[in-house]
Amino acid sequence: MSSSPRDEIEAVLRSWDAYEAERGSPIIDFDCYPGDSAEAVDRLSVYRALRQLRERADGVLAIRLDADLAYLGALLGERPELDDYLRATQGCGAAGWPEEYLAERARVARDALGELGIRWGAEANAELRRAEGLMDVAEAPEAIREATRELEPVIREMTGSAAPYTLTVETAEVEAYWAYWLDGAAQNVRLRLNLPNVEFTQTGARQFALHEVLGHGLQSASMADRAAREDVPWVRLLSIHAQHQVMLEGLAQAWPLFVLPDDKVLIARVRLGHYTQLVLAQVHRSLNAGTSAIECADYLRACVPWWTDRAIAGYLKDRGTDPAHRSYMWSYPAGIDWFAALAEAPPEVVREVLHAAYRDPLTPADLAALWPGGPPVGGPGGPVRLGKAPISINS
Repeated sequence: MSSSPRDEIEAVLRSWDAYEAERGSPIIDFDCYPGDSAEAVDRLSVYRALRQLRERADGVLAIRLDADLAYLGALLGERPELDDYLRATQGCGAAGWPEEYLAERARVARDALGELGIRWGAEANAELRRAEGLMDVAEAPEAIREATRELEPVIREMTGSAAPYTLTVETAEVEAYWAYWLDGAAQNVRLRLNLPNVEFTQTGARQFALHEVLGHGLQSASMADRAAREDVPWVRLLSIHAQHQVMLEGLAQAWPLFVLPDDKVLIARVRLGHYTQLVLAQVHRSLNAGTSAIECADYLRACVPWWTDRAIAGYLKDRGTDPAHRSYMWSYPAGIDWFAALAEAPPEVVREVLHAAYRDPLTPADLAALWPGGPPVGGPGGPVRLGKAPISINS
């Protein structure tokens, strides 16, 4: 039996993944239809193979191949304009948001902190951590499992998912931006805790049960469950450089707004995250437009006064020079802004989007089709220049 174009694409991607995995950076984050192991193939050979497949692809396969080719081209030395790169990989442009909107999100975050008695300033994040209830990191795996057991029935009801999954929690010590990472295959979900970056809290257990386990984990397992039962049209390999990532990261960040809207501490964390992601989006655009690193760093420090120089340096590197993160990091602001708005949409719209999000790897175009009245994914447009911080110390 001849293989389908989708199967041919997956075979090439598995060979590419094997090559990158040998170098510590696999390109498959979740395998919805595990197959035989593949022999590693070098980047240029993979690029040629993907280009040939692209010549006869259309629809969702063409969209996926465009993302793969754009990212692989970047690994081979290309550096396209940011807007072009994001449209190919994340499925939305780098329009950004107006300064007035950023100021509005800053006020929302400040007010959410104020309800907890926390003033804006260099100690705001530390005070919020204390309000969240600090925990010993050794207690984190069980705390996540307990929060998952509590919240899972709610997520299944809201998404219509009945997919099974098995969760494994591991610890790691990696010098990277992430504190938590989830990957896996089929119904097997692995959550890794990066101990150097973890400062665990009771509220954090609920947040990351929603974000990692019931967000990424159950969502990916649900797509895998469908792929096992149906001949789905999409590539069954999820990757951070592909256009479904805005949906994955957006919903994962915003889940508390749908599930626990009365949890003031958790909602304050989400509102703060929304604001800081928009700040990072502004720097993402400015840095790639030629603004100096030090000017971007000073802007970040003014906007988020508790961020350290070490953290800021990592944020700049990710958005400026790292081919994967130059794409992937845009999924966070683009995603949370859209899904935070969805949380206030009519219930029938919310239900349709959430059910669809646990069936298919939706792109920004898919999200817009499901909710035509929603905000533009990636922002309506805003200045590239860096202005004044939208919120001042002790305000």
